[in-house]
Amino acid sequence: MKKRVLSYAVAIIATFSLQSCVTNYVVSAPTTYQEEYKSNAKLASLENKKLEDAKTQLLNSFASAKAAAAKSLENAAKNAEIAKTIRFTKKIDEILTEAESYLGTPYRYGGMTRRGIDCSAFVLSVFGAAAGMNLPRVAAAQAQEGDRVEKSDLQKGDLIFFAHKGGSRISHVGIVENVTEEGEIKFIHAATSRGVMISSLNDSYWGPKYRFAKRVITPETVEAQLASNN
Repeated sequence: MKKRVLSYAVAIIATFSLQSCVTNYVVSAPTTYQEEYKSNAKLASLENKKLEDAKTQLLNSFASAKAAAAKSLENAAKNAEIAKTIRFTKKIDEILTEAESYLGTPYRYGGMTRRGIDCSAFVLSVFGAAAGMNLPRVAAAQAQEGDRVEKSDLQKGDLIFFAHKGGSRISHVGIVENVTEEGEIKFIHAATSRGVMISSLNDSYWGPKYRFAKRVITPETVEAQLASNN
């Protein structure tokens, strides 16, 4: 009897043990697969994020490089324009310095030297020496050069033309020497009365005789001259 009971007990324990193993086997297998799937999915997600981050960084790098290049070109253009303006201003200063060196030179009709000079010879001598320009000999011909400029837009270095007898025939020329803050236009010229001098367009004598102005030198002409010299 005891042996039979013992046998039953052994059989029951074995059955429970077997069921437990089977249960453990059946339950644990899906859990391991799910964890592996989740792990792989997480790794894939991380890899995708890394790729997206790398792509974003690359695009940002390209955008930054493009912006930097555009800014560099913009700065270069600004610097070139500033340098161009400086060269032009310097050339105008050289022209006026040359013109002012004639102050006091006596007037002589047909004269072309510092011993005596007329208005058009004065202008062509100044522009020839300071700017390397070949202007015509007489004022009427010089009036055909350059671009017309309104009186309100006159600048240093512009040529201004006059008619002595009240008509349209140009008989005198001068160089704008300064434009004051109040708008007064001063010019340097070879006058028959006092030789090379500085006068004002506000003057009761010269004001009514003024006809028009021309700009014969510009930043572009200065650059072209520099290019030809190089």
